Amino acid sequence: MFHTVPAVAAETPAVQAAAPSAAINPKAVLSTMERVADWQLANPSKHRPDDWTQAVGYNGIMALANISGSSKYRDAMIAMGEKNNWKLGPNHYHADDHIVGQTYAELYLQTRDPKMIAPLRASFDDILNNRRTGTLEFTVKGNQDRWSWCDALYMAPPAWLRLWAITGDQRYLDFAISEWWVTSDYLYDKEEHLYFRDSNYFDKREANGKKVYWSRGNGWVMGGLVRVLQYLPEHHPERPRFVQQYKDMAARLLTLQQDDGLWRASLLDPGTYPMKESSGSALYTYAFAWGVNQGLLDAKAFKPAVQKAWAALVANVQTDGKLTHVQPIGLAPKVFDDNLTEVYGVGGFLLAGSEVYRMAVLEKARPQKVSVTNPTDGVRGDELAEATLGAGIGKPVVMDAATSAIVNSQVIGKQIVFPVQLAANETRRYLVLPADKLGAVPPADVKTHARFVPERLDDFAWESDRTAHRVYGPAIIKDPKEHLISSGVDVWVKKVRTPVIDKWYKRGEYHHDEGEGLDYYSVGQSRGCGGTTIVADGKLHNSSNFTKYKVLADGPLRSVFELTYAGWDAGHGRTVSEVKRFSIDAGSNMTRVETRFASNRKAPLQVGVGIVQREGNGQYATDAGGWASYWEPAHGEDGSTGCGVILPGSAQGFEVIDRQQLTLGTAQPGQPFVYYFGAGWSKSGDFVDADAWQAYVRGYAQKLKAPLKVSSQ
Repeated sequence: MFHTVPAVAAETPAVQAAAPSAAINPKAVLSTMERVADWQLANPSKHRPDDWTQAVGYNGIMALANISGSSKYRDAMIAMGEKNNWKLGPNHYHADDHIVGQTYAELYLQTRDPKMIAPLRASFDDILNNRRTGTLEFTVKGNQDRWSWCDALYMAPPAWLRLWAITGDQRYLDFAISEWWVTSDYLYDKEEHLYFRDSNYFDKREANGKKVYWSRGNGWVMGGLVRVLQYLPEHHPERPRFVQQYKDMAARLLTLQQDDGLWRASLLDPGTYPMKESSGSALYTYAFAWGVNQGLLDAKAFKPAVQKAWAALVANVQTDGKLTHVQPIGLAPKVFDDNLTEVYGVGGFLLAGSEVYRMAVLEKARPQKVSVTNPTDGVRGDELAEATLGAGIGKPVVMDAATSAIVNSQVIGKQIVFPVQLAANETRRYLVLPADKLGAVPPADVKTHARFVPERLDDFAWESDRTAHRVYGPAIIKDPKEHLISSGVDVWVKKVRTPVIDKWYKRGEYHHDEGEGLDYYSVGQSRGCGGTTIVADGKLHNSSNFTKYKVLADGPLRSVFELTYAGWDAGHGRTVSEVKRFSIDAGSNMTRVETRFASNRKAPLQVGVGIVQREGNGQYATDAGGWASYWEPAHGEDGSTGCGVILPGSAQGFEVIDRQQLTLGTAQPGQPFVYYFGAGWSKSGDFVDADAWQAYVRGYAQKLKAPLKVSSQ
């Protein structure tokens, strides 16, 4: 948690460590960033934990967490969110109390925990429903219910953009864009290409007679432009206008950089305010480096400015990691003590470092550029993109080209998979880089897992961050208590985004919810949720338990395994055996199965993918597009389980036999037969009722027909 005493003078360290390095190479930049962050974490701020000062610091800590090899930085941010109960600041309309939502949203995009954005969304929905339309005149009461000061363009709009990217709710994007331009039209000086801090400064002048343009205030705008452009789609009609303002401001600010590499508190009167200033300078360094890395700014002109600024910023870091020369909280240029620090200055420094780091990485590596496009009119969230790896990239990692964050990824054979979040018809870009060119690789988030469980009668269990399943192996057949012959699929419901199966098996008890979920699903000899059968003459011919297993990939983002089912009687003297390849992805409630049947006859097989029907009033729905959804009656206080089945090639029909709801298809022996099955839970936070589960199954089936488009160069 960030709590720093505002504006404290430095004490002389008892032990003199080596000064931080200003070298621009990945390891040196990362080391300096970590030193500064570690000082801040060890010297927490006394501001409110949801205050804007803190939240700028959180922005920087998140940028570091996305490139550091240590998990402690993101852990600190999650702890902060938990302490805040994921709430915004107390002033409902005030932009300063929205900025903490940027970090909540970024954490959500990594962990997918709904509680992280629930208060944010509720607050923004209320603002939209009770929208303010008053004046931006700073002397009028209530003006700060809108973005009436230039700092607000950093604090609020990026939070609205991130929430839009998550939800696809166009209202959030439209609000942010329209309010930005209201503020811009009021405060932006189109001749100077700089922002007044607020209307109080329209007629004020510096000692040298020039207009008052505050360095950090314009730094907020530049940082805000970057953080809006990171999520504003390339095809959006307003993007060129944002890019133009960003370029115009950057060109003007380049002329105002001082010989030592920094900017002064007053942009047009540096002589009156000659002190070095870290916070505004850090925000400009961040914005310039980002623009060079994006190809939006001329590298020949701006890269030397970035290098000079970074060296000057690092010179303001003490050996213990304390960042100095930070102007205190204020509204305009001030004279201040050189040794002062503030958490928002640290945030800006870390943001700058994240883009200088990327600049250093790209000097050493030629990345494979991957573009991922959403071909549909709806948001595609928490879905894996899959790209073929180019030659010569050893131990590849993936960087988000818009943010410099290293994205969770997994290599499977010659492919690399990684999660994406795409708005309707959006294209986002990624860089595949060799890990040895980085300063570190962030620890992977393990979101899928699959394993054989010999300690529990040869179960085979697997899970994503949304659901878990198991099937039964040979040992349970001979167990005197169980004596279970079944190829049905069991469901373990979960309400956490972290792995549970190893923990639950180790505990030895998973039939009661201890805060993560439980197993209350009954399979027996039924098909359970997604088990297959051969249908002949109106009868079901089920296989026995699996006899062999093979794990082909085990997370962190995709788990793949094969189960072999020995020959069984499929009716009329026909024998059938089967090898199933299962695959489950992070973010998915569905498991993909590619099965191949072998038989003593060449004729096609009618296959049923089953869902066991329960007593009571469940809700069952089917669609000619090839999917079936079933919402079970509530299981007492445990809630309700939803099960879904999808045959992408369209089902031949649906039938209920022996209380098994079957989605029917035809399989040719020796040829792949592909289907999907999955489960959800009413207490997971994802599916409140049958309609929500049915919408998920329908939407998943539609996505299968419109896969993400991936291209590389």
